[in-house]
Formats: sequence, structure tokens, C-alpha cells
Amino acid sequence: MKRFSSSKRAVDNVVKGEIKWELRPGGMLVQKRDRVDASSGPMIKIKVSHGSYHHDITVPAQSTFGDLKKVLVQETGLEPKEQRLLFQGKEKDGEECLHMVGVKDMSKVVLLEDPASKERKLEEMKRNQSVLKACEEVAKVRAEVVQLSDKVNALEGIVHGGTKVDEKELLGLTELLMVQLLQLDTIEANGEAKVQRRAEVRRVQRLVDTLDNMKARNSNPFSSSGKSEAFECASPPFPSSTRITHDWEVFD
Repeated sequence: MKRFSSSKRAVDNVVKGEIKWELRPGGMLVQKRDRVDASSGPMIKIKVSHGSYHHDITVPAQSTFGDLKKVLVQETGLEPKEQRLLFQGKEKDGEECLHMVGVKDMSKVVLLEDPASKERKLEEMKRNQSVLKACEEVAKVRAEVVQLSDKVNALEGIVHGGTKVDEKELLGLTELLMVQLLQLDTIEANGEAKVQRRAEVRRVQRLVDTLDNMKARNSNPFSSSGKSEAFECASPPFPSSTRITHDWEVFD
């Protein structure tokens, strides 16, 4: 009776799908046991080779390769998705257990960086270098524009004060600013460098506009007071003490 009950329970477990199987390294098919907390089991040391670097990593014996990748992040700076782990010449998935494929204490594992990830990093490095170079070129132009801006501001104060300046000086500053504008146009910029270049282009354009206004004002420094002068000239030249009335005197 007891034997029947035991058999019946085994059949029920199979029917319910409660029995799972796993393949051991030696090729033996055994009933899969539920994994317990890996940290509560024995620890093993794994020798990980990464190019010319070697890392001794200690992990629980029942860890997965995915767990090992997480530990290697701190050692290598590579994210799990950027890592490829090889054991005995074969790449292993993150879900595979170390002990299931024969990884033991002092076993050797090879770490390779994912080629696609390596290529992305190289491209990003090139972009960063390009942006840095463009920023340096914009900075050189900025230094020149700052000096020209000081000269423009000085002349603007003179012209607004009603004093004429040499027209050639205004034209010379305009030409120098246009040279810097052309220099900015030759800079291939992206990202932050593009933002800085745009700001300098606008600054140069504002300075050129200021010089154009100064040229017009410089040609007629008293144009703003012309109307009042014309009005004053049109007034009758009577002394301030003269009193004008409409009383007419009749002469015989």
C-alpha cells in the first residue's frame, strides 16, 4: 500500500511538471535541484585573463557567468553587455552556471571585449577629439574677436561724442572682422563646438552692424540736431526785450 502511494506521488509530480532535469558535465542526466542562495555556498577563486591584465575573482561556486560579469564591471570598467566570457575555448551565456560547465577553484576564464562595443568606443573617442579640436580653433578666433571688439567700443564712444574718426579705421576693423567670420566658417564643428561657433558668428555680425551704423553717424556727426538748428534759424531776429503788439499808430 505504501509502495503504491509513493509511486502515485511520483507520477503526480511528473504530470504536474514538478520534476526538472539537467545535464551534468560528464553527460549524466539528473534531476535538477532548486538553486539556493549562491552566497551561502562555498567560494571559489577564478583567474580571469583580459588581454595583458589578469584578475583573481572570488565568487560563490554556484554563481552564473552573468554574476561573474557583474563582478568584473568593477575590475575592468566593462558593462556586462560589453563582455564576452570564454571557458575552455567556448563562449558562455550569462545564464549558465559555473559549476555546471566545470568551473572550479583556480579555473581560468578568458574575458574579451565585445567587438561592436569596442568599435563604438573608438568612434566616440574620435568624435570627442574632433569636438575638442574644434573648440580650440573657436577659442583662437574668440581671442581675436575680443581684441577687435575693444577697438570697436572705443571708436563708438568717440563717434557718439560728436567727434569724427578716420573712415579708413572703420573700414579696416570691418575687414578684420570679416576675416574672422570666414575663419569660423572653415571650422567643422559638432556638439558643444558648434554652439560656441554659432555664438562667435553672432558676435562678429553684431560688431559689423555697429561699425556700419558708426560710418553713417561719422559722415554727419550733427545729424541728430539738424532739425532744431533749422528751426532756430527760421525764428525772427528780434531782440529778447522787444514786445510785439497789434496796435497800429496812424501817421498824418
